[in-house]
Amino acid sequence: MAWHQLQYQSGFGNEFATCDPRCPDALPKGQNNPQKCPYGLYAEQLSGTAFTAPRESNRRTWLYRIRPSVCHEPFTALGQCNDTTIRWDDEPPNPNQTLWRPFEIPSGAVDFVSGLHTVCGAGHPRDRCGLAIHVYCCTVGMTDTCMYNSDGHFLIVPQQGELHITTELGRLAAKPNEICVIPQGVKFAVDVSGPSRGYVLEVYNNHFQLPNLGPIGANGLANPRDFLSPCAWFEDRDGIEFHVIAKFQGSWFRARQQHSPFDVVAWHGNLTPYKYDLANFMVINATAFDHADPSIFTVLTCPSERPGTAIADFVIFPPRWAVQEHTFRPPYYHRNCMSEFMGLIYGAYEAKEDSLRPGGATLHSMMTPHGPDAQCFEAASTEPLQPRHIAAGTQASGTARRSANTADRRTAFNLWPLSYIQFATEE
Repeated sequence: MAWHQLQYQSGFGNEFATCDPRCPDALPKGQNNPQKCPYGLYAEQLSGTAFTAPRESNRRTWLYRIRPSVCHEPFTALGQCNDTTIRWDDEPPNPNQTLWRPFEIPSGAVDFVSGLHTVCGAGHPRDRCGLAIHVYCCTVGMTDTCMYNSDGHFLIVPQQGELHITTELGRLAAKPNEICVIPQGVKFAVDVSGPSRGYVLEVYNNHFQLPNLGPIGANGLANPRDFLSPCAWFEDRDGIEFHVIAKFQGSWFRARQQHSPFDVVAWHGNLTPYKYDLANFMVINATAFDHADPSIFTVLTCPSERPGTAIADFVIFPPRWAVQEHTFRPPYYHRNCMSEFMGLIYGAYEAKEDSLRPGGATLHSMMTPHGPDAQCFEAASTEPLQPRHIAAGTQASGTARRSANTADRRTAFNLWPLSYIQFATEE
């Protein structure tokens, strides 16, 4: 099936059940681990939480595959296969506002793993606490190679070029203005049809969740039915040399095996990759006066153990109407106990039209003052306050987090807590 014809399952955190139509009835009836599985498949559970996690937060999926995952050679260290790091203390702290021009896409053959570059982060996966923000810049697909992340979950934000992502649970296509989440431990491979670039938010602590709506009510922001998970799909290829790359405690390892890992014929459970089209976000905004806090634009949140405080919030600034009276309508000047990282998917961000470019980024560390540039302030302070469609043709996204460091392309910053990772998106 062509990538643009892929079928998906709708819903967020649902209990899904799916099998490849080439093998009907591949799911066992009434149990998870029968003595003999249909078609001679192997049953394998992928656990995303502790066995005893409360039912409402328990995440696991049962896979029924042609060969068990344990059929591989030992892992060996890959060394520095890309520009990722978790060594935040290698860079001196820097509280200054930071702007990155669009990250350069290489001219040679670089795949998704080799094209990862860490921009900032905090904490350590060994402590199951913290996050990292990366960019990816790649030009070719991953051939007979996959990866999985032992350290946490990837939230991938394509900015240029469509990603064709094959996972153990099926295939997803993600284009700019869509996001894709790959849970911890799920093997996946990324294929591209040309130069591609985007952002990656990695969280170590917890799973992404939809934010609580409180007095907004039962509907609004990102609606659960707009999240799409793949249907089962498999390939039966053996007698080949396939490389499995593992990210483990910030280091990279590789194992060889003689078959494709994308051999899951059927699966059921609630630990799945998924994608979401940011154009489906139902915007809430102030309609009388003042500028609402940016938390109203939260798409997904990764909560910490402290109520109301996130490890990271994923926020967007989509096209919307501004109608407030006697109000300075752009984002207000701000100092924040959480750090804010912003990327621009396309268009021009309203508060920094002459500086932040698509494929670039900004970082405002905790308690560092930030806000609109002088040109934006002057215009917004004097313009007639008519109803206006803002951010048209733009999509900005951002992450707020609790502290982080960056280096080279990173600079040392305390990013934890991260109030939001924001992304500007314009249509």
